Amino acid sequence: MADADLVTIRRALISVSDKTGLVELGQFLAGHGVEILSTGGSAKALAAAGVPVKEVADHTGFPEIMDGRVKTLHPTIHGGLLARRDLPEHVQAMNANGIAPIDLLVVNLYPFEATVAKGADFDEAIENIDIGGPAMIRAAAKNHGFVAVVVDPADYAPLKQEMAENKGAVSLALRKKLAAAAYARTGAYDAAISTWFAGQLGDTFPRRIAIGGELKQVLRYGENPHQQAAFYTGGAPRIGIATATQLQGKELSFNNLNDTDAAFELVSEFTEPAVAIIKHANPCGVAQGKDVAEAYARALRCDPVSAFGGIIAVNRTLDAATTEQISRILTEVIIAPDADDEAKELLAKKKNLRLLLTGGMPDPHAGGMTLRSLAGGYLLQTRDNGHVTASDLKVVTKRQPTEKEIADLLFAFTVCKHVKSNAIVYVKDGATVGIGAGQMSRVDSSRIAARKSQDAAEAAGETEPLTRGSVVASDAFFPFADGLLAAIEAGATAVIHPGGSMRDNEVIAAADESGIAMVFTGMRHFRH
Repeated sequence: MADADLVTIRRALISVSDKTGLVELGQFLAGHGVEILSTGGSAKALAAAGVPVKEVADHTGFPEIMDGRVKTLHPTIHGGLLARRDLPEHVQAMNANGIAPIDLLVVNLYPFEATVAKGADFDEAIENIDIGGPAMIRAAAKNHGFVAVVVDPADYAPLKQEMAENKGAVSLALRKKLAAAAYARTGAYDAAISTWFAGQLGDTFPRRIAIGGELKQVLRYGENPHQQAAFYTGGAPRIGIATATQLQGKELSFNNLNDTDAAFELVSEFTEPAVAIIKHANPCGVAQGKDVAEAYARALRCDPVSAFGGIIAVNRTLDAATTEQISRILTEVIIAPDADDEAKELLAKKKNLRLLLTGGMPDPHAGGMTLRSLAGGYLLQTRDNGHVTASDLKVVTKRQPTEKEIADLLFAFTVCKHVKSNAIVYVKDGATVGIGAGQMSRVDSSRIAARKSQDAAEAAGETEPLTRGSVVASDAFFPFADGLLAAIEAGATAVIHPGGSMRDNEVIAAADESGIAMVFTGMRHFRH
């Protein structure tokens, strides 16, 4: 293709759903002598602003039909977009069929994603699948050698800048950049439609999957400085890191985003005021309380050393009393559904601390999908939204757990769900008092959690480890009695775990011999 370096924009077709900046763009183009073709609401908005505009139907000589389903799907339009100006046979075909070249296409699509997000029914969603828009976008992008295509109001500025600098012309470099953005947009659009349609059919794992996302933030680097990274939003809407507004602090890092997401998902599990303190995507303290301030103090007590430089998530409006406590140690990020004015004022003094407000809490029981990349492919699975209640528990020991122990057991098992395997969590009075994470051996996780509890007790001036009189949770079954015995040695009085090991009887016998209560959940929460 003999691409022209500069293409003068003489004729433009504008048809946009998002009319941000539309009038200003129209006025700019008209000021450069560009003939504007348009249709529907776009044409009306331009005309109302005094911008000369020609209806597409008048241009094609063919009326809009089928409730507007067929208006731009016409050879006059697609010939004008697809014709190569450097090929005599294309030019001859244009002349023979009365096809005028279109040098600029400005189209953004029916709001399918927004329509689905608001809970539209099947028929409404189908009607919001754009046909003519993607067809024109793909045509113009393919013929970028001679046509500029704009699919996002954010690209109006560079378009206008180049036209202003080049006497109404646009460079090949910009046209290529715009074409790439155009294909990315139609790709993401099709991904949203195909994902939604598969869901409508109950097809959890369709033959092909398409993943779409929109760049929200280019990050300084990834997990390490030698890695590049960015944050994209996409998929099913969910309250959390993607909906959050950052009120203050420096730019979030890759690790900040990952850890903050983990913290907020964890704290959303609880209906009572709760706080989760996260370090490297693992909780180092989680607690409930009569209010957020009490919950924070109890969460911090679990592991005050690891909490330094951590992420704090709360499931209530952040208040001044809690903020005063948080301000005493280095904290990277605070995420909350909201914050009162006093809290905001106090945090404003901490210039580097990031405050994120989400406007609500995610539903921990909602379905959804998670995606992880592998070499040459992806792992796709449903979200771990499993949970157990007191009625789901199976008591397998001679001793029955008390009501207080059951409450703590359920709390511990819920926290366990958010701890990297192998996970052991000690809980007492609705607060974690020891957490062991990510060990290759479950007995090591038990010992680490107990050791952390002992260290925390010493820091708090206690005479014995906080695990004395606690309950303990394991994310998967104890394959041997040794992990359980380590927990008993730490002072646990009751145990919760999935059960299902060939050595369950051995583990149950060890529990009975020690006089502790044990319950099975029948549900595992591996987190790798």
